[in-house]
Amino acid sequence: MSSPLVARARRNLAVLGATAAAVVVLFIYPTSTNGGTAGPHASTAPPAGIVSPSTTPGPTTGPSAAAQTVVVNGASTDTEFGPVQVQLSVNAGRIVSATAIAYPQESGHDRRINSYAIPVLQQETVSAQSANIDTVSGATITSNGYRTSLQSALDAAHLN
Repeated sequence: MSSPLVARARRNLAVLGATAAAVVVLFIYPTSTNGGTAGPHASTAPPAGIVSPSTTPGPTTGPSAAAQTVVVNGASTDTEFGPVQVQLSVNAGRIVSATAIAYPQESGHDRRINSYAIPVLQQETVSAQSANIDTVSGATITSNGYRTSLQSALDAAHLN
C-alpha cells in the first residue's frame, strides 16, 4: 500500500500535467489573432505605417522625372463609438490626400454625423499639412480619434 504522502504526490502530478497540457494548447491554438479580446467595435484595421510607395509624375519636374508618392496608414484609434483610422498619400514631403479608411458607421446617428465630419477633417488635413486641425462641431469623438490616427500617420511618414 502507498502512504498518503505518495497518493498526494501522484494527485499533484496529475493536476500539474493537466495544467501543462492546457497551457500548451493555448499557445498552439490561440483564440484570437490580434492578441486581444474582441470588443463591440473590433475591426481588422490595416497595419499602421507605410503601405506602398509608387512612382507618379512629379508636379514640377514634368513627366520625364518621377516623384515618389507614399501611402501611409495611421494607427487605428479606438473611440467609444468605434475605431478611426487615417490613410495619407504623401508626395515630396507634402500631404496630397487624407482618407479616413475606418470610422464609426454602426448607427444612423454615426453615419449622419460622419457624413459631414469626415470630409471636413480630410480637407483640413490637406490644407493644414499637419495634425493641427479643428474639431468638427458635433463630432468631437470622431475628430479626436481622427487627429490621433493622423498624427500616427504623420510620424510614420516622418512629417511634423
